[in-house]
Amino acid sequence: MAHFGFENDIQSILKLDMPITNAPMARWQRKSNTSTTVSSNPLTPSRSLSMSKTPSKTPGKNGKTQCTPNKVGGDRFIPTRNAKQIDVASFLLTKENEPMDTNATSEISADNQKAWSVTLNGYDIEEAKILHLGGKPLNAPEGYQNNLKVLYSQVPTPASTKTRYISTVPDRILDAPDLRNDFYLNLIDWSSRNLLAVALHNSVYLWDATQGDIILLMKTEQVDDYICSVSWTKEGNYLAIGTRDCKVQLWDVDNQKRLRSMASHSSRVGSLSWNNHILSSGSRSGHIHHHDVRVADHHIVTLTGHSQEVCGLQWSPDGRYLASGGNDNLVYVWPGVNAGSRNSDNAVHCFSEHQGAVKALAWCPWQPNILATGGGTSDRHIRIWNVNSGSCVSALDTLSQVSSLAFAPNYKELVSGHGYAQDSVVIWKYPSLSKVAELNGHEGRVLNLKLSPDGSTVATVAGDETVRLWKSFELDPVKKKAKERMVKSTSSIIHQRIR
Repeated sequence: MAHFGFENDIQSILKLDMPITNAPMARWQRKSNTSTTVSSNPLTPSRSLSMSKTPSKTPGKNGKTQCTPNKVGGDRFIPTRNAKQIDVASFLLTKENEPMDTNATSEISADNQKAWSVTLNGYDIEEAKILHLGGKPLNAPEGYQNNLKVLYSQVPTPASTKTRYISTVPDRILDAPDLRNDFYLNLIDWSSRNLLAVALHNSVYLWDATQGDIILLMKTEQVDDYICSVSWTKEGNYLAIGTRDCKVQLWDVDNQKRLRSMASHSSRVGSLSWNNHILSSGSRSGHIHHHDVRVADHHIVTLTGHSQEVCGLQWSPDGRYLASGGNDNLVYVWPGVNAGSRNSDNAVHCFSEHQGAVKALAWCPWQPNILATGGGTSDRHIRIWNVNSGSCVSALDTLSQVSSLAFAPNYKELVSGHGYAQDSVVIWKYPSLSKVAELNGHEGRVLNLKLSPDGSTVATVAGDETVRLWKSFELDPVKKKAKERMVKSTSSIIHQRIR
């Protein structure tokens, strides 16, 4: 029985259905006792006393007060505000949230509102807003400059730009058996029709770079005779061939037929170059002959500057000058052949700075007055000349025999082929002549190099009896489309003029 009596006493203590006399006052009771009426004056900032500071003490038992514990990381933070800040905040809330009376607003001018704001707050409230959604953006003061403009107006860094990839492996390798390993000969040339002519001992083969077909064009009649030089016309339908028996043959490639054989030299013809209907040939005797292939009496001019074999011959793109390099370490610049004139045998310039045989010659396509020359084993230098002034613009020691040069217009670069002792192909940035890439793969000295018609590929032939094709100058798609559009627009203008 005592056990049941104890349980009843516990249950009666735990019951909460009766008022607690000594408990603290409820929050809603405290709030109703401290509430006040809000002022109805629209010109006076209104606020409620409930926005005042939270009391630091709460009523406790027996009418005593106890301190509210300050818990770090509580669920509410109320910062300390002075009276002026509270007035401004209350005014902003009532001004922006209350419905606007359009009639009253129209009567109150903006100047009066600004004056009231300055009087009440000490500053204009519109200017005090951090985020202002209405109106136009504020203009910067006159003469103001943003320091961050320099940072965000710079061009992209090299790391963020698209870099060009140059493969160090040839795109294709062609066998060239019986190729003569002779530094002074010029055994390959690439036509505008994308045909590559290669001289192999006493035969000339044509490789179609588009289809991949190989054609045997010609073969010398005598077994001990051999081909010394080949050169295409600008249109690519005729090929000139220089031979050991002192002759220059002219071939029609479309019909695979020899048109004529021109004899005027007394020794082998190791270099050839076309200028429209004028074919220039250089021989081992040191003489250069101009041939007008349209007439029966083809030999029209003889140039007698070199004392040894002429191993390099190149007309400028505009046809104004002919550059020749010889085994006598000299470079001559000759004037163009005028119509009906046979007195163009006086050299414009003679450059004697090279210390070795000069076979490598190249005119700049985008600067017709610029000539690049390369010296042999005892010289090893690439020199850039301005033929208008006759001055040497720059010189570079390549540390290797320079056998051939070509300008690559797609990237404004210069390509050089080298013999002893590097046997490599080097791409140089023009005009700084800083090395861009070095292509290694030939197992013998590079004898000649030629660019493809589109300028994207360079063909090299070497003493290892191979022809290697390097796709080092392919345009990216954007530049390629822009170049094609330029070519189409130019051709359309030409057709319109013809019509």
